Amino acid sequence: MADSLCRWGFLSTAAIARKNWKAIRLSGNGTVSAVASRSRDSAERFIDECSQEVPMAPSRPAAVEGYEALIARDDVDAVYIPLPTSMRLEWVLKAAAAGKHVLCEKPIANTVEEARQMIDACREGGVQFMDGVMFSHSRRLDAMKPDIAKFCGSLRRITTQFTFHGGEEFNRGNIRTDSRLETHGCLGDLGWYTIRMILWVKDFELPTAVSARCLTALQGDESPEAVPGEFSAELFFADGSSASFYNSFVTENSQLVTINGTDGYVTMDDFVLPTYKSEREWTGHQNVLEIDNCRWNMLDRPTRRSVTEYPGGEANAQEVNMVRTFAELVLAGKTDDFWPEIALKNQTVLNACRESADHDGRLVELG
Repeated sequence: MADSLCRWGFLSTAAIARKNWKAIRLSGNGTVSAVASRSRDSAERFIDECSQEVPMAPSRPAAVEGYEALIARDDVDAVYIPLPTSMRLEWVLKAAAAGKHVLCEKPIANTVEEARQMIDACREGGVQFMDGVMFSHSRRLDAMKPDIAKFCGSLRRITTQFTFHGGEEFNRGNIRTDSRLETHGCLGDLGWYTIRMILWVKDFELPTAVSARCLTALQGDESPEAVPGEFSAELFFADGSSASFYNSFVTENSQLVTINGTDGYVTMDDFVLPTYKSEREWTGHQNVLEIDNCRWNMLDRPTRRSVTEYPGGEANAQEVNMVRTFAELVLAGKTDDFWPEIALKNQTVLNACRESADHDGRLVELG
């Protein structure tokens, strides 16, 4: 462990928090000081279960009843907020007002206006804001970027999808099909990633317009309204290139991206949650048509590329890089506007797509 540690507080015991608990322990510059839930018993159970696999150092975190109590603690520098989207605005604003740095799960908000409130509050409070997109911190992206130009030439098209098949129990009872908690359904839960990948390929240039449709709506048993359960969108850019994304709770697991250009294309099969243990791969393709008299053959010349993601173990996994990067800013007393800016762009595209879908695919222009 480093001599100086970023002291984290968890606002909620959501399942994704377990992954970040481990990431913080492996980061070398952070520790979890406290975990808050609506009841202290719930926080204690979460700490017990996480500690069985990954004991936290230098000491066991405190179990806290209520989120206000955690934010008020002197031994918390940064808060991780995996609460449902409908609750995030309140707690980001309170954390920023208390001088706590904020790592927020995605989508960060229901609307662009809420996202701006969050970011402005963190800026005014002098604290860092970052969304919890782990793959944005993968070494693979930096290594892959030169290959996009090498294999693709001039960029023309990006196609990406992230899906899983939730099943009947999920459709009826999961918070992601409850409009009170997750109003954007699969667009919020999965679309945040597909939009982020498109924006990353485009160097975070916003599209000029979008058109989208909700293909399947889902409504949990306690939900007052339906939410997107299957969603598709088209994005159009100023240079004439375009992109599409597809998200679904009713289609089996997939996390694909294809980047096409004038010279070839690049594919990646696992851009959100890498499926390989020690290497992270992508493939460049440059297909050639071979004509031999009456025989016409399309030849694919794939070049499989990879970057070692875990040199020396899990200490450089993408989620570990995320919390380590965040803690480095906290410990240095600095903030980096890049992270809130790209989160706001994500939210802008997401809400434009939802607006289009709510109006039967009407083209929505982005200023």
